[in-house]
Amino acid sequence: MRNRYVDLLRAVAIIRVVTYHTLGFAWLTVAFPAMGLMFALGGSLMAASLDRSGPKAIGRRIRRIVIPFWVLGAFAVVLMSLWGGMEHSWRTLLWFIPLDDPPTSERGGFWFSQIWYVRSYLWFIIASPVLLWAFRRWPIPSVLLPFGVLVALWETGYGTGGTIRDFFMYAPAWMLGFAHHDGTLQRISKKVLWPACLVIAGIGLALLLHTPGPRGYDLNDAPVADTLWSTAFLLVMLNAAPAALSLGAAEPVVEAINRRALTIYLWHEAAITFVRMVGVWFGITLVGGYRDFVQLGLVVALVAVLVLALGWVEDLAAKRRPQLVPMPKRASVPRAVEQAQPVPA
Repeated sequence: MRNRYVDLLRAVAIIRVVTYHTLGFAWLTVAFPAMGLMFALGGSLMAASLDRSGPKAIGRRIRRIVIPFWVLGAFAVVLMSLWGGMEHSWRTLLWFIPLDDPPTSERGGFWFSQIWYVRSYLWFIIASPVLLWAFRRWPIPSVLLPFGVLVALWETGYGTGGTIRDFFMYAPAWMLGFAHHDGTLQRISKKVLWPACLVIAGIGLALLLHTPGPRGYDLNDAPVADTLWSTAFLLVMLNAAPAALSLGAAEPVVEAINRRALTIYLWHEAAITFVRMVGVWFGITLVGGYRDFVQLGLVVALVAVLVLALGWVEDLAAKRRPQLVPMPKRASVPRAVEQAQPVPA
């Protein structure tokens, strides 16, 4: 059986990411810290895979990410070579093995700014056997240590971005995903959990309000505040995980989003950029008032087209029969492939 609560959280997180990147509303980062949640869900699923399959799970998870990423990489390299003036070097290979941020052109950066997530996710997959071993022996220190490193990086001026910063920023969330898989979070008494979360969230919110970034009160500009707020959010949401959940009429939509979560994530920035570019070509304003939601509607429609055109690659990566519309029958979903997608993990 699939975990419907995890499915629901991932679907909401994907919707929030697309909405935020389209409309840029800073308050969305506080209302629903989606990135921390996606890494936590990824950690939970990775722990389940390691327990079930051992080290073989690493290769399987990587395969499910990199094959759809190769499609995006081929498109990106061709587009930026022909139109964006991209210069090629050995780093062009990072578009196919994204262990670091692949090179982009000035124009291409707007189309593919989401790639950092794939790079970070791959590093967490590779490191998961060691991280899971450490977490199960020293659970609290293994969560606190990466946060301490993040604070040190921020205070010394090295915490504004990049592979190392992102790893330590989201490692606590990945570890909390381990705790969710092991059932540790669900066993914490709410009498203990809620006061602790109020303190953690309060400190994070105070840091954000005290030092707003260039986009205002946007958690993406405040890594330490983001980690604190996201940690409190995750503790509450994962502690509240029900044993069973029925999604009713929403189940087909939630499942479709989950089965195409990686495709949606990989291509939504390109869809946003294309919609805005077309708006400029025709002299149409897509910002402000109802126009924001016109823009969002156009982006969602274009993403849906891209999912229909390219989403089947996720099926190939997972060694499933390719489907145009991801609506498998209940009986056709074996336990061994449940929660296959990383994103939106």
